[in-house]
Amino acid sequence: MGQKILITGGCGYIGSHTIVDLIEKGFEVVSVDDWSNSDAASLLGIAAITGREVTNYAVNLCDKAKTRSIFEAHPDIVGIIHFAAHKFVGESVEKPLKYFSNNLYSLLNLLELMEEFAVRHLIFSSSCSVYGNARELPVTEETPLQDAESPYARTKQMGEYILKDYARANPGQNSVILRYFNPAGAHPSALLGESPINPASNLVPVITETAIGKRGSMTVFGNDYPTRDGSCIRDYIHVMDLADAHTKALEYLLAEKNSSNCEVFNLGIGEGVSVLEAINAFIEVSNVPLNYELGARRPGDVVAIYSNFDKAAQHLGWQPQYGIRDIMETAWRWEQRRSG
Repeated sequence: MGQKILITGGCGYIGSHTIVDLIEKGFEVVSVDDWSNSDAASLLGIAAITGREVTNYAVNLCDKAKTRSIFEAHPDIVGIIHFAAHKFVGESVEKPLKYFSNNLYSLLNLLELMEEFAVRHLIFSSSCSVYGNARELPVTEETPLQDAESPYARTKQMGEYILKDYARANPGQNSVILRYFNPAGAHPSALLGESPINPASNLVPVITETAIGKRGSMTVFGNDYPTRDGSCIRDYIHVMDLADAHTKALEYLLAEKNSSNCEVFNLGIGEGVSVLEAINAFIEVSNVPLNYELGARRPGDVVAIYSNFDKAAQHLGWQPQYGIRDIMETAWRWEQRRSG
């Protein structure tokens, strides 16, 4: 068995794909996920791909006593990748206290327990939403953060500030903050993909659910933005590229290659794709028509955001391997399989 890693939110979309990547690279994994936006089916997909069964603790990290019991059961944990968080932009606008409470208390409890159990390495799941409506594109890690467009984004900004302040006070503790852009796609085997138990809000699963008939139609939120076709522009990154980056960031800390004890990296493919361009890429790949309509802007959405990932390439040795057509092709095969 390799070194043991705790994955929070391990049954979720990005967490489950990262578990696959970690196992394939020799790590042992323990998951904690309270199944508030996931279910045990992802564990079956992980087992089918890797041949390994992963233990999951159905615990909310805001419950510190139950979270402590996980650390007690696994005193050999050497690092943590922290995905677990509420993540729906629209819901966060409607229920800000729910988001502040869950997303911040879970991080604070983790940091306190890491200190108590001498776990030194943390990878934090942040988001490009911390940039707000950035004044320069593509954004780099040095791009000034603008006011958050949603309470969800503000919890990610606050989480980053917590980690930076904590790092200054605790030089023996190491963290990497990964600001990633728009995860999409599925494992190439089609045995694992995005399957939230709550209604999907991310663009790609909304597209595939509409194409397969689970939704009668879909709405493009806003066609009057100052972009090339009026729709929002995002940087879509394949979930397996993202998983690989988390593993590389963890290996970076374990090998003590970090130059400071709190570092930030952007993860995207460095290209902006509009919502309408993404829809057209799906239609081209699948040869399936898509019933969509143009609607009003959605609260909390930024106009355009895409990345410069040079720092991750230089320090982590990371390069994205998939593009928007790969994202749509794998997502469509996953949708067909899980809906068949």
